[in-house]
Amino acid sequence: MDAVFNYFENIPSLHRSIILVGGITFFWLLEGALPLFRFRYHKWKHAFPNLFFTATTVVINFALAFLLLNTADWVQANDFGILNWLPEMSTGMKIVLGVLLLDFFGAYLPHFVEHKVKPLWMVHLVHHTDHKVDTTTANRHHPLESMIRFTFTLFGVFVIGTPIAIVMLYQSMSLIFTQFTHANIKMSKRLDKILSYVIVSPDMHKVHHHNLLPYTDSNYGNIFSIWDRLLGTYLYLDREKIVYGVDTFPDEKINSNLWELLKQPFQKYKKPTNIDHL
Repeated sequence: MDAVFNYFENIPSLHRSIILVGGITFFWLLEGALPLFRFRYHKWKHAFPNLFFTATTVVINFALAFLLLNTADWVQANDFGILNWLPEMSTGMKIVLGVLLLDFFGAYLPHFVEHKVKPLWMVHLVHHTDHKVDTTTANRHHPLESMIRFTFTLFGVFVIGTPIAIVMLYQSMSLIFTQFTHANIKMSKRLDKILSYVIVSPDMHKVHHHNLLPYTDSNYGNIFSIWDRLLGTYLYLDREKIVYGVDTFPDEKINSNLWELLKQPFQKYKKPTNIDHL
C-alpha cells in the first residue's frame, strides 16, 4: 500500500487525464455491447452537453487544485484532522479510512444537501434532467455545482486531515465509480445486488435518477453504499420501472440544449412529484 500512496502523492496530470478519458471510453464501448436500455438516440449529439460540462468540471478542479494541495499540506504540518488524531495506523488502514470519509464529505454530504436546499437543487437539476442516462451523464454538472462540490471536498480534506496522496486516490476512484454507476450497462440483478452491499452499484444509483419522489431523494452515495444504508437514504426500485429525468421539468428537447442547461439553475423552483400522491 505504500507504493500506492507514493504513486498518488505525485500522480502526473497526464495520468489523471488518462483515467478520465480512459474510463469514459471503456464504459462507452461497454454500453454498446451490454446495454441496459436500448435508447433511440444519436449518442454523440446526446453526449455533447454532457462532455462540455465534464470539461468545465475538469477546468474548475484544476484551477482550484492548489487549494486542495495547500490544505492537505497544512493539516499534515499541523497534525490536524481526524486521521491525525487517531492512534497510529498502517498506510493501508489510513487509505481505506481516508477514502471512506472523503466519500462522505466530498460526495454523499453535498449530494444530500443539494437535494434539500431549493437553490442548490436548481443547480443540481442539470444532472437530473438527462433523459438518457449513460456514462457521459456522470460529470454532467453545471459549473456552479462543480464549485459547490469542490468546496465540500476541500472542507472534507480539512476536517479529515487528509494527505494529498489520499485526496488524489479518492478523486481517481470517484471518477471511475461515477462513470460506472451511470453507464448504461446491464449486469445480472443478483451480482448488482451483492455489489450494492459494499459499493454503489449501477442499479442502485439509477434508482436515484428516477423522475419521481421518494426515489429521486435516495441513494446519494458515490463509491460506498454504507452511507445510504447507515443514514436511511437507501431505496430499491426494480430497474425495469425506472423513468429518467425529473417529472416537473419534462421537456427533453430543452433538457438537451446546452444554453438552456446553463440557464436551468435560474428558473423557478419546482419540486418533483411524490409518487404517493399520484
